[in-house]
Amino acid sequence: MNSSAENGTESTVKGPSMGRFWVIFTGQGFSLFGSRLVQFALVWWLTSESRSASVLSFASIMAILPQVLLGPFAGTLVDRWNRRRVMVIADSVIALVTVVLAFLFATNRIEIWHIYVAMFIRSLGGAFHWPAMQATTTLMVPGERYTQVAGLNQSLQGLANIVAPPLGALLLEILPVQNIMAIDVATAVLGIAPLLVTLIPQPKPIDDEVVSLKTVLDDLREGMRFVWNWKGLRYIMFMSMTINLLVNPGFSLLPLVITEHFKGGAMELAWIQSANGVGMIMGGLILGAWGGFDKRIVTAMVAVAVSGTGLTAFSLIPPNLFWLAVGVVFVFAFGNAVANGTFFASLQAVVPPQLQGRVFTLIMSMSVGVTPIGYALAGPLADMFGLRIWFLVGGIVISLIGILSFFSPTIMNIEEEGKEIQNNYNNKSVDEQAME
Repeated sequence: MNSSAENGTESTVKGPSMGRFWVIFTGQGFSLFGSRLVQFALVWWLTSESRSASVLSFASIMAILPQVLLGPFAGTLVDRWNRRRVMVIADSVIALVTVVLAFLFATNRIEIWHIYVAMFIRSLGGAFHWPAMQATTTLMVPGERYTQVAGLNQSLQGLANIVAPPLGALLLEILPVQNIMAIDVATAVLGIAPLLVTLIPQPKPIDDEVVSLKTVLDDLREGMRFVWNWKGLRYIMFMSMTINLLVNPGFSLLPLVITEHFKGGAMELAWIQSANGVGMIMGGLILGAWGGFDKRIVTAMVAVAVSGTGLTAFSLIPPNLFWLAVGVVFVFAFGNAVANGTFFASLQAVVPPQLQGRVFTLIMSMSVGVTPIGYALAGPLADMFGLRIWFLVGGIVISLIGILSFFSPTIMNIEEEGKEIQNNYNNKSVDEQAME
């Protein structure tokens, strides 16, 4: 992952550059759209073939496992490797897997276990790509625009959720699945091409030493110390773990909720996912234009309470009020987009650039680490208590987390504490350099 010629060029790129950022952002937008299109097609294929909550839950486990097990190591390597090359290779691997899936569908050899393996490998690529993109954004965007860009990122996610599901449902009616896979490959090329011609800054010259297990573990421990010393962040991670444990399994069963409870099909699932996308776009755009309250954590926790209210309402809607369900999913997604955008903007402003790859993936891995437990329980518990139990319990818990956080000084002062930790880290680094 190292190249002295490339390093010499990219290490000279100094300061933020919104122009370079927009080039990469646009390409990644196309790639995201293709990925969401394939994701919809694969999930609906699994639903149609199996009609099994356990199959959908296990597919979700395979899609999240690389982030849980390898995320911290991926982030550590991203901090050490050339980030542009990491993103190019990760996107290329994901595209190659899609080509294999297209072949299997075209030759009528596809089996459910093939989808499991493909989801695992695509998630592995994402485990490297996501921290590289997040850490790169910090170096290319001026600090005062972190919240606005975070909002635009949420809007991009939402736009993909709006367009991809209904288009995927339509394409499934008129095209074989392998042709939908081909669309993802084409959009992956559009995502990779800007990375090949755009210079991306590094936080420091890339280390020429051979990356060994010891250096990776040393870097990982440094990131863990930074996270552990931030008490407010530990509280937020615990809350995020609880939310993921209760909410993500519910959404893995969403196709069955559509078919069994609302008596719908692919288009109804597309409407729900599009409502989720519209909510994300509106939340991201409003956050981008407004920027939130002066204290970012206040914005985040109000949004958390709003999203929990929407999820609780969704769990209680009767089968004949499908369009009301579409509306409350919009509310959930709106709050979720504002909360996530605000939170990541806070991290980008506080975490030193040279630590961001490992810190972001540590936070993500800890937050979603409990999700496989929820996925494993989702099928059996859904059979016992109904498909919507996850949405009800998750919605209530999220609402309480958002409300009760205002009574915790540790959470409310998380930004001030983070700045103090950042200053301590920077001062320590200066002292170490002086000793050398």
